[in-house]
Amino acid sequence: MTDWNTSIIEEFRSNDGKVGGDFEGTPVLILHSIGAKSGVERVNPLVYRAVDGGYAVFASKAGAPTNPDWFHNLVANPDVSVEVGADNVEVNARVLQGDERDVIWDAQAQAFPTFAEYQQKSKRQIPVVLLTPRS
Repeated sequence: MTDWNTSIIEEFRSNDGKVGGDFEGTPVLILHSIGAKSGVERVNPLVYRAVDGGYAVFASKAGAPTNPDWFHNLVANPDVSVEVGADNVEVNARVLQGDERDVIWDAQAQAFPTFAEYQQKSKRQIPVVLLTPRS
């Protein structure tokens, strides 16, 4: 997985935030988080949805039964940064609940049906995290 992520990150950075292959035409950002246990910076490419006031990311882990590590890192350390296109943005992460989550999740699942498939595979509700730029 590390090599796969590394190749996506390198392609992203070489092409002002654009990637090809399975992710061609899909909005991708690079999340810089701090490990919940290790305190070490972690870097992950994530599909995102632009929303009013920020960026929504989805802890889908392809429908796995557990949340991805980056999600736990955001809960423990919500002040993070993202690379969006050629920009670096300092953001605050907040896990969405209820209707606020559902509206964004439903829009993502409609635009990218793979996300709906991930939810069908999983017994957990896939978390949606809002990344809001810090002033």
